[in-house]
Amino acid sequence: MRIGVAGREGRIHDVVSRMLALVSKLSTLCKFCRENGHRSVRMSVKNLSRLSRDEVKALFNSIDTILTDCDGVLWLHAKALPGSPEVLNRFREMGKRVFYITNNNVITREEFLIKCDKLGYKSTKDNVLTTSYLTACYLQDIGFKKKVYVVGSSGIARELNLFGIRNFGVGPDHLVGDITSLVMDFKLDPDVGAVVVGFDEHISYPKILKAVSYLNRPQCLFIATNMDETGPNRIGDCVIPGTGSIVAAIETCAGRKPLLVGKPGAYIIDAIRKRYNVDPKRTLMIGDRCNTDILLGTRCGFKTLLVLSGVSTLGDVLKWQQSDNKEDHDLVPDYYIDKLGDLLPLLT
Repeated sequence: MRIGVAGREGRIHDVVSRMLALVSKLSTLCKFCRENGHRSVRMSVKNLSRLSRDEVKALFNSIDTILTDCDGVLWLHAKALPGSPEVLNRFREMGKRVFYITNNNVITREEFLIKCDKLGYKSTKDNVLTTSYLTACYLQDIGFKKKVYVVGSSGIARELNLFGIRNFGVGPDHLVGDITSLVMDFKLDPDVGAVVVGFDEHISYPKILKAVSYLNRPQCLFIATNMDETGPNRIGDCVIPGTGSIVAAIETCAGRKPLLVGKPGAYIIDAIRKRYNVDPKRTLMIGDRCNTDILLGTRCGFKTLLVLSGVSTLGDVLKWQQSDNKEDHDLVPDYYIDKLGDLLPLLT
């Protein structure tokens, strides 16, 4: 039986329609699989306090090295968080290596050890990485011989002094008179070869002006100790602006990106690997801030534990789990717990 042109066109139309319908269904199915597949991965974060003792034991049997943040994890301001000293002591009793990795740049390692001792934590200088110390290490590594203009604290200056690196700029620098007089009186020091920016409670317009004026020289290094947006917690209703807010102001005007020496940058990752000879698969990173501590752990291939006693919240984690931005997934920890001290009963 011969089929007319109209009949053939009708059948072709039917086949095409069915194919398009099938493609539509497959597209919908693929979208569903992608979304739910992502969700199953993103929702893998576990509440450590809800694991059994056997599960916790198995986890820590798989860990040799523990890297911990400090502010918001071990202490808040001048007080140890309940149970945290006991947990770190227990880690050592279990044969774990414990290292302190902090973005704090206002104190030297020696001053850090004094605080640890006062709050019940054991450590040595070799077990501590602060960003003030790492800044000095970086400049020494590159054979830096010039002066440093510091927008930051005396902790940075003291670490630089210990390395024999000349520096100035720490302390109040108020605007006297008007901007015109400031500009007319300011003379660039020709021997300045780097601007280091850390936390500076005396940040001022003159300091920003001087920093960006030095950075207008292409050969002048721009170094940031860290980029933490805020402090580890609020004091009453006050939000404490962090180093990141100061760096952002200078970066905006200078039109340059700084080299980051602290978490989660490449320099501190390299320092951890070289100094501590860690096996990523057998290392745990503990922190309270996902975009520094947890991101550092993710980039290094460490297991990660978020404590909710500092900056990041469980709500933040849930938001990042559901995000379509793959970079947000790197902020999601493997485990979380309300505070580090809650881990103690599971370790005994």
